[in-house]
Amino acid sequence: MHPLLLLFLLATTTEVSWPAFLGAGATPLDPATLPLRWSPTENVAWQTRLPGHGQSSPVIFGDVLCLTAVEGPMKDTCHVLCLSVSDGRERWRHSLASSDPVENSLYVSRAAPTPVVDAHGVYAFFESGDIVALAHDGRPRWQRSLSREYGRFSNRFGLAASPTHLEDRLFVLVDDEGPSYLVALSKADGATLWKQDRTSRTSWSSPAVVTIDGQPQVVVSSAGTVDAYDPATGTRLWTLDGLGGNTAATPIDVGTGRFLVGASAGREGQNAEGARRSNLLLTATRQADAWAPQVLWRTQRATPSFGSPVVHGACAYFVNRAGVVVCLDAATGEPHYEERAAQSVWATPLCVGDRVYLFGKDGTTTVIAAGPRWQVLAENVLWDPDSVAVDPAAAAREATEERRRGAAMFGGRTQYGIAAVNGTLLVRTGDVLYCLRDAPAPEGDTR
Repeated sequence: MHPLLLLFLLATTTEVSWPAFLGAGATPLDPATLPLRWSPTENVAWQTRLPGHGQSSPVIFGDVLCLTAVEGPMKDTCHVLCLSVSDGRERWRHSLASSDPVENSLYVSRAAPTPVVDAHGVYAFFESGDIVALAHDGRPRWQRSLSREYGRFSNRFGLAASPTHLEDRLFVLVDDEGPSYLVALSKADGATLWKQDRTSRTSWSSPAVVTIDGQPQVVVSSAGTVDAYDPATGTRLWTLDGLGGNTAATPIDVGTGRFLVGASAGREGQNAEGARRSNLLLTATRQADAWAPQVLWRTQRATPSFGSPVVHGACAYFVNRAGVVVCLDAATGEPHYEERAAQSVWATPLCVGDRVYLFGKDGTTTVIAAGPRWQVLAENVLWDPDSVAVDPAAAAREATEERRRGAAMFGGRTQYGIAAVNGTLLVRTGDVLYCLRDAPAPEGDTR
């Protein structure tokens, strides 16, 4: 077993429930405890207003959750918040001044990277390049500005890549039109352990740690290639090139060294040709002292958009911004069905037990039965659309027609990200966090 993987397994505690983006490394969920149905008046245990705006998902350690937000006309202030999972009360807040203020616009990312949490604290990364480590009581441990040290970020839509981690180190991806790189930082003091420069490219995908043939690898799917790196040294192990449209979806580990790669045609269809060959199931094989990628199957029928494709049981699910759900055989890539959820879906689906949760952009979650046949189990509306104030002038203030069209997509309340622990679903919008739980049965009710 690889030494870093062994140390990680030894250090992992049962306290960590949902430690990173997309629940990477999360403790197993009991599907019977999660709510199937909710509404504004049913099974909402609590909701709390958040400062500023954020697109990151919560992370959970025991009974505490952490998430991020930015605030101010130039995204001047970056917030890290710690709340109680039980009742939503704020336990502490750490705020820092942005080291690279940029206009706070509907058109660009706003606190999009999801933090990482472990037994020592929380690690939060912002599109300003600021990264901060905080103890579980909110005390700062260390702070750096990657944009000041390695060059200002250059991406017209902002940065969205979430850090990931393995044992004693964080992995941060910066892929944009300026200096692009993957860097490993020490969790203990923030020191650079290694840095691998990459070809400049525009992308918003996040790295993932995938164990292949007993060796953990940091896998990056981004704007034309999939690359894998040794987490200990940063050495690039292998590359799959010739792809297109893989700029948003994170590689999803599906077990036994296999992972899904997703690619989108883009809002205007500009990546359609590349995306047709870039939605696939991938692994890598060791040949003597070298690694080589191996494509297990490709699909031209299924493409995601902002979220990532997932595998659950024998099925793979791809969901796009139009709410189209394509279910494939996970082993072969052969299609089972193509149906449509109630709304556009931006978040990555959550698969638990016999359910797949599809979190609609505008607050309606379609819950479907896991498996090769389409069956809607519930459609849950989280808020009354008439109760959400929308500022049409915000999009109108953008300088170009392209920016105004893009900003209009982000103008309302949006289900951006989720986290889950037994009995609880957390749903994050830009400025509200919802906690969903089955309400206890009335006393004497034996159902």
